[in-house]
Amino acid sequence: MKNTIFAHLVTLQDAAEPAEATLDVWKLITEASFVVQLVMLALVLMSVACWFIIGFKVVRFFQAANSSRDFLTLFWADQQHSWTTERLESVYAQVSQHQRSPIATVFHSGYVELARVMGTAQEHHGEGDIENVERALRRTAGEELTRMETMLPFLATTGSTGPFIGLFGTVWGIMNSFISIGAMKSASLDVVAPGIAEALIATAIGLAAAIPAVMAYNYFIRRIRVMENELDSFKSDFLNIVRRHFLRF
Repeated sequence: MKNTIFAHLVTLQDAAEPAEATLDVWKLITEASFVVQLVMLALVLMSVACWFIIGFKVVRFFQAANSSRDFLTLFWADQQHSWTTERLESVYAQVSQHQRSPIATVFHSGYVELARVMGTAQEHHGEGDIENVERALRRTAGEELTRMETMLPFLATTGSTGPFIGLFGTVWGIMNSFISIGAMKSASLDVVAPGIAEALIATAIGLAAAIPAVMAYNYFIRRIRVMENELDSFKSDFLNIVRRHFLRF
């Protein structure tokens, strides 16, 4: 008899203890409303696209930095010797080995314009010839920076709109929860909690998509600013070489 009573008390105690709650993200997603699921799908696709862009840009910036460093080493290799046409031609002949370098591309454009100016029949060159070379350098540098900025606006868009898209899904899910409260005429946690949890997962996914996008965007913009300074320095150095050794007037 005592054993039966003890067993009954243990059973009552076990029944009184609440079940351990676990966070099942997949269950929250699958049980969410259709609109919330669409919002989460859009955020996941945006996140995948952002990670693709991040990976692609990391490789591209790494290649550009290494190639530019090698090209500058080549360009300034014989600083003790005066700049001559043969020396420039030697550098130009090796530009194809540094196709990933924005600086090498700018040099290529400047050299082609310089060769065109020097190939004219005029005996004396004026300031207009220098301006033509400078214009070619500036145009190519702008094109290279624009190319490096390609796809970065998508990161900025995801970073700025991702949380709001997730918030839209959350608001929609909470509205459904309130509708359920009205239908069941009960505001207990058993009725409210599942719907709110399903709604909040949309905001969590929005933040998960936005945070890496913002961090990557800021990092790449910083790298582009550094590259812009490097291009400006090279343009100034190249124009000084042109003025002193090739288009003196």
